[in-house]
Amino acid sequence: MAEARIELAITGMTCASCAARIERKLNKLDGVTATVNYATEKARVTFPEAVDPQVLVDQVEAAGYQAALPVPEQPGTPAATAEEDPTAALRRRLVVSAVLSAPVVLLAMVPAWQFTHWQWISLTLAAPVLVWGAWPFHRAAWTNLRHGAATMDTLVSMGTVAAFAWSLYALLFGTAGTPGMTHPFELTISRTDGAGAIYLEVAAGVTTFILAGRYFEARSKRRAGAALRALLELGAKDVAVLREGREVRIPIGELAVGDRFVVRPGEKIATDGVVADGSSAVDAGMLTGESVPVEVGPGDPVVGATVNAGGRLVVRATRVGGDTQLAQMARLVEEAQNGKAQAQRLADRISAVFVPVVIALSVGTLAFWLGAGGGVSGAFTAAVAVLIIACPCALGLATPTALLVGTGRGAQLGILIKGPEVLESTRRVDTVVLDKTGTVTTGRMSLVSVHTAADVTEDEVLRLAGALEHASEHPIAKAIATGALDRAGELPDVEGFQNLEGLGVRGVVDGHALVVGRERLLAEWGVHLDGPLAEAKRAAEEKGRTAVLVAWDGEARAVLVVADTVKPTSAEAIRQLRGLGLTPVLLTGDNEAAARAVAAEVGVAEVIAEVLPKDKVDVIARLQGEGKVVAMVGDGVNDAAALAKADLGLAMGTGTDAAIEAGDLTLVRGDLRAAVDAIRLSRRTLATIKGNLFWAFAYNVAALPLAAAGLLNPMIAGAAMAFSSVFVVSNSLRLRGFRGTATTRSGPTRSAGSTRGKVPAAA
Repeated sequence: MAEARIELAITGMTCASCAARIERKLNKLDGVTATVNYATEKARVTFPEAVDPQVLVDQVEAAGYQAALPVPEQPGTPAATAEEDPTAALRRRLVVSAVLSAPVVLLAMVPAWQFTHWQWISLTLAAPVLVWGAWPFHRAAWTNLRHGAATMDTLVSMGTVAAFAWSLYALLFGTAGTPGMTHPFELTISRTDGAGAIYLEVAAGVTTFILAGRYFEARSKRRAGAALRALLELGAKDVAVLREGREVRIPIGELAVGDRFVVRPGEKIATDGVVADGSSAVDAGMLTGESVPVEVGPGDPVVGATVNAGGRLVVRATRVGGDTQLAQMARLVEEAQNGKAQAQRLADRISAVFVPVVIALSVGTLAFWLGAGGGVSGAFTAAVAVLIIACPCALGLATPTALLVGTGRGAQLGILIKGPEVLESTRRVDTVVLDKTGTVTTGRMSLVSVHTAADVTEDEVLRLAGALEHASEHPIAKAIATGALDRAGELPDVEGFQNLEGLGVRGVVDGHALVVGRERLLAEWGVHLDGPLAEAKRAAEEKGRTAVLVAWDGEARAVLVVADTVKPTSAEAIRQLRGLGLTPVLLTGDNEAAARAVAAEVGVAEVIAEVLPKDKVDVIARLQGEGKVVAMVGDGVNDAAALAKADLGLAMGTGTDAAIEAGDLTLVRGDLRAAVDAIRLSRRTLATIKGNLFWAFAYNVAALPLAAAGLLNPMIAGAAMAFSSVFVVSNSLRLRGFRGTATTRSGPTRSAGSTRGKVPAAA
């Protein structure tokens, strides 16, 4: 039977258990296989082609949630449309609730302001807060109740409704509505007549505090997302296509198979194709992990999104859109993200146990006082008081305030945390997999050593060879020229420069006929390498480095060794990762020799080299299958799927867009020590959240016995609410003192090795 795939957008989920319920509902349909990701709010569904997709939508809605079919892109519509701020509605609800709640809380807490009929004004102000302001909590609680689940929303809805309902009863049928009624400011423990007490400040205040917490959390996510979207805007938007011998700029989406397009030096190749004209060096590191550019000429295949590092190319498109290698990688990333474990919020897990306990305690309190002859009014007062005091407003602030302060401090240190679910992974991580090129190394070719014949000096070799290479656009030539300028200073002029495709360059410098390039080029000029120079070339190649030979006047004069150098801070960062109890693993698409040399330099024992992007995902899966909790640090397109597959993905902000999008944490700087800071900050933020949750419950749980005994004073309820909130906010603010290991006085900056928009550094 033919199958089809579709991705549904799901709304209405409040926790990971909602995603599990939708999955079960969809999988009950014959021939349907569904996975629901709570974090991305998407459902990937495989179903028989004979089934109408609307049936899937109906099934989701039958479970109490909303689903939408994907909307096809209309040709000609602008790619970048103004995106509505998803926090706007929440902000509006918070502002209105805060304005209405402030007088209610102040009147309840300051007896001197309790004028005649103040309680009716409080009721008028609190009613819209409870009904409209708290509506998202009531709706979520009802959905959870239908499925026999209890989350934080259940606790909030239950407590606020109980407080409001009892206040309404006391005002209409008790003595609380009497003109001149006041709540004295007393924190005494004594039996109270429930008919004379109102808890409107609890109903309104809790709702506002919880809304504030949700807004802080949503805003912190939005900030991280905005930074990521800004980086993603840097991608190529159009391509120069040859039409009747002229170059015409068109959007990438209009490119068709068979079109011939121009790629100038430094530009990204628009799509997969074959070189029709020209020759150049193409940096394919993002796909293969090789740090050395690949020479291409007419007839050679090239891959979309790789970078033309040399001359002008004319490419004939062979694959476009969803058929390209890049699109296949994107599918790998989607599959890896969908398969990632869905973290459930700590507050929801606690609430799932706490809510049934509170309800049982409330029912038990009612039964006890009725049996003990305490009267119906007194029994109901105590039972409802249990529900009221069990609703801690600080619970809603526990996660978002810590996350807000933690992400704010992280942003100052160059660390973007995508959401609270990311933090839970950092505590359990025991293995960190490191990409090589662009992560541990700079991702740029540099001149690392010069080996000369006995009769010449390094300065002389660098002056002559640097001058010749300075005229070339090849990345290796640029590395030599840059090294020569740094060491030898000003370079002489070149005469008769000639670029010999795939071999090297030749020309006349200071009267010397100079040849710089491969051994084969020297052999063609009758120059042979032997002795110490031959040994230097062999040693360099054993380490995976590139050896460039220099000859003039018919003799071999030097071997220049070029390599992707290790970042100065990488060895220190790996020592710090070990100090956090993590085992480092070097994973790269580069050759074994180069990988081993880098690993030895930075102190990594385990090396996995020469792997393709799909193999990287398999390596992560294998490590996870061995029971390890894996963090992945990478920066290239070829790392994106592995970043998504890992339990914790840390993407270098100096890397490619796909890697940044796939990572859980983005490190703005190219310094590997930022990964250490990210893990330390995440662990400390998670510890703060746990401490907040403990105290958010502790203040209120301590008052539960008073409520069950019928001794709950409205002032005690209000004080518990205020003290727990103040503690949670104060505890979260301590995160502002977090100190990173990779910061400077001038703040975090993008590393000098950043290649965004030029040559993507990836391995």
